[in-house]
Amino acid sequence: MDLAANPYSPGSGLRPKVLSGREAEISAFDLMIARAKLHRPNRGMVLTGLRGVGKTVLLNVLRAHADNHGWLTVQLEGRAEARGRQDVRDRFARELVVAARRHLGRHPGQFFADALTTIQSFSVSVGTSGVSASVDLHPVRAQSGRIDIDVEELVEDLSEPLKAQHSAFGLFIDEMQDLDPDMMSAIVTVQHIAGQRDWPFSVICAGLPNLPTILSATRSYAERLFDYRVIGPLDPEQARYAVARPAKDVGAEFDIEALNAIVAASGGYPYFIQEFGKAVWEVAPTTPFTLEDSRVAIEKGWAQLDSGFFPARWGRATPKEREYMSVMAVDGAGPSRTGELAARLGTKASSLGPTRAQLIQKGMIYAPDHGQVAFTVPGMADFIARQSRE
Repeated sequence: MDLAANPYSPGSGLRPKVLSGREAEISAFDLMIARAKLHRPNRGMVLTGLRGVGKTVLLNVLRAHADNHGWLTVQLEGRAEARGRQDVRDRFARELVVAARRHLGRHPGQFFADALTTIQSFSVSVGTSGVSASVDLHPVRAQSGRIDIDVEELVEDLSEPLKAQHSAFGLFIDEMQDLDPDMMSAIVTVQHIAGQRDWPFSVICAGLPNLPTILSATRSYAERLFDYRVIGPLDPEQARYAVARPAKDVGAEFDIEALNAIVAASGGYPYFIQEFGKAVWEVAPTTPFTLEDSRVAIEKGWAQLDSGFFPARWGRATPKEREYMSVMAVDGAGPSRTGELAARLGTKASSLGPTRAQLIQKGMIYAPDHGQVAFTVPGMADFIARQSRE
């Protein structure tokens, strides 16, 4: 097979050739766009799921749809590390200026240009240097130094010109669970205010399964502000399409047994589909791909995942955290009960609290319910089991 023609592309946020199984979310977002044009209120959208299900890809697709319909869009990514707080603010200011200048180019005129003064003030307020919209600073708006006030004034000043253009401001946030509490609170609050005052502003965000709980803890009314959508693995039919169609588009095909083997090994997770599909293309001497081709590819795919995808998480864990995850792995995909984990480790559940909290903060596990934990990465339990056998 021609390696350069390989239609599969495993990677973080890389869009596959075929986006299967996400039609409902795309249709729901297209309805949001249509309602914005008619000046109808919209809720935001929250996409949640394990790692590897394609949340980032879907978020990028939705932003592209918004851009194509003339929205002003900004995309951020939550960061949990020490500098994450300021880095997110810096990115917000820079992305906002770039988006505003692009929007002004598409909609020239003084009406929107006046809003650039607030944008410039906001960029200064959050402490960002080297960002310029080439306008004078607004003497009052969006430069209080309080992120909640400044985001509210920013959205308010953008709302009138955007409504006049039948447009909207879309704030797209990946890994939202990692936003600092002040920024999280400010954004959720403004989404609430936007609905009450008919501002054309929507937050479209993605995160781990614990994100709805975090949002609700931030503001109790958050459960009513968003259209919550769980992004899970593809069903068998969707997975078969995601595997077979990219190959068909470049003149290749799978035997039915070969196709089913790839689908079964992937568990329907889009990232794994891309990894196994790439491997099939690399190991098969010709098309159609056979069951033996798939078996060799699956072995190669798992070896690739074991050398990069899983160790990237495992390597960030301390010895105590690895011990905690190792006893979680006994339960497979989980969830695991925290009391049972303590019993396996011969200690009290309370003593494991800090380790559990650190793993949640690092995004390796989450709490699906009270007294339970589960891996955020599909296949992590099997990887840990393989490590213990080596």
